[in-house]
Amino acid sequence: MKKSIKVSTVIFNVIKYLSLIIASLVAIIPVVVCVLTAFKTNEEYASTSVLTAPKSWLYFENFKIAIEKANMLRGFLNTAIVLVVVLACSVLISAMLAYVLNRFSFPGRGMIENLFLFASLLPGIAMQVTIYKIMYWLGFINHLYGYMVVLMGTDIISIYIFLQFFENLPVSLDESAIMDGCTYFGVFFRILFPLLKPAIMTTLVLKGVSVYNEYYASSLYLTLPELKTISTALYTFTGPYGNQYNYICAGVLITIIPLLIFFLVFQKQVYSGMAAGAVKG
Repeated sequence: MKKSIKVSTVIFNVIKYLSLIIASLVAIIPVVVCVLTAFKTNEEYASTSVLTAPKSWLYFENFKIAIEKANMLRGFLNTAIVLVVVLACSVLISAMLAYVLNRFSFPGRGMIENLFLFASLLPGIAMQVTIYKIMYWLGFINHLYGYMVVLMGTDIISIYIFLQFFENLPVSLDESAIMDGCTYFGVFFRILFPLLKPAIMTTLVLKGVSVYNEYYASSLYLTLPELKTISTALYTFTGPYGNQYNYICAGVLITIIPLLIFFLVFQKQVYSGMAAGAVKG
């Protein structure tokens, strides 16, 4: 009996670690290929396999061409502006909406929550025709502020994150503050909002990565060259006659650098925010 249990345990461990190794390879190989390709000349890329190492790791011409031809510095600037505005507004609007829905009783509150849930189930691509007509009618096409409004208007997940955290904040905090003469705005900004740091961090991570990597809306609503974001700038090297993957891979590595720096600097806050978000509610 003990022997059979031991054999089954060994088999289970082998399958477990084998699956982990395969999953790790699936995740790592594309990154390795991207790094190898970024340092290859045009001749090397055309004559070698994707897993062949470049002759020189000091060949940075691809990175220079990617920055200059794709105008990546302008893309970084536009993306930074969009990130700051969208994240600040999304956190504030989502937290305030969650505060109203959680703390106040009014006719139609349940319907509003159900509408938010229903909207989250709809595929975004199915609503793009209607959204594009509204954007065109408002004159928001080819304007960064119009693009920001679109990104802020699709933030249902953040509302539910804040709703879960408000469920764990006792109403007695609000009542005590109001008895001390605090207004509802004071209760939110002075008492409750500082307690939402884990939810804010979770929202910033999820929303920030989504906005930074967003391509479809930026390619649809920002068609002018000076309005390119960092995700659309990389498509400079794609065309009907072929794709210049050595330049694209160099650009991809450049776009990873800001996220890597952010993670290394704020990894403690990122882990604490995600862990708290996983157990709240």
